[in-house]
Amino acid sequence: MKFRCSFSWTLTALLVASAAPADAANQAAESAKHFAAIAQLAQPSPMVPIPEGWFLMGTIRKDDDPYGMETQFDDTEMPQRRIWLDAYEIDRDEVSLAEYLAWLQAQRRRLSEELQRLIRHLISVHSLPDYVMARWPALYIVWQEAADFCQSQGKRLPTEAEWEKAARGLDGNLFPWGKAKPEWGLAVFGQYHVHEIPLVAAVDSGEEGRSPFGLHHMAGNVAEWVWDWLGIDYYVMMPERNPQGPATGRYKSVRGGSWKSKPEMLRTATRGGAVPDQRAATIGFRCARAVFQ
Repeated sequence: MKFRCSFSWTLTALLVASAAPADAANQAAESAKHFAAIAQLAQPSPMVPIPEGWFLMGTIRKDDDPYGMETQFDDTEMPQRRIWLDAYEIDRDEVSLAEYLAWLQAQRRRLSEELQRLIRHLISVHSLPDYVMARWPALYIVWQEAADFCQSQGKRLPTEAEWEKAARGLDGNLFPWGKAKPEWGLAVFGQYHVHEIPLVAAVDSGEEGRSPFGLHHMAGNVAEWVWDWLGIDYYVMMPERNPQGPATGRYKSVRGGSWKSKPEMLRTATRGGAVPDQRAATIGFRCARAVFQ
């Protein structure tokens, strides 16, 4: 009896082991079909022209209302400065997941494990269609991948100053849409999922929360990599014309807040940062390019 029981368990184990590679191969093939289908739906974002000129960058110090939205998030966004930027163009929408997958495919680059797991989970557990995921913002992107993507399109990541001007307009908007506090319909924020499943909106949605120049999701959805290193005292010393950020640093600047963020992170002046090789479900990007007149 003991022998038969042991043999039975051994036989079962062998059958499972022999089936496992086949199952894994089938899952990989099925996933590859979805990755390719999503990539085929790629549609580039229209670009929005931002005219040359001055704008207000940063925040005037305010200490009498510590919980107010007009109070600085931290000292890194001070002092407020008048900054001149030459004319440029910037993507109206965040780079979509379909665009990013199509680029990886064209470049023969490997899809990160984090993004593979996410897409498989969305397909197998949540039955999310390919066309829905195609319009999601790209995420789990390291800074260099974002920079390389933009370069391959004849663009680049926006500087922190370019991002802020595009987000708030010329007169220092508190949020892209104005002074009203964030609420559902204006931005995607304050969401939570126990399994870190992003709760995001299509990159070309969000009409009510547009910036003064008509850009979508400059607050919430995914935070966005920009060109600059994050300098904690940079605003004090930055040049008044076309600042490019510090020459070196530990963190790259990340702007705009994400689907998980609290309202104060959605302020157009609030600054954040992340190590360049961080992959997060909360960080994506958009591209920009100079306009030569």
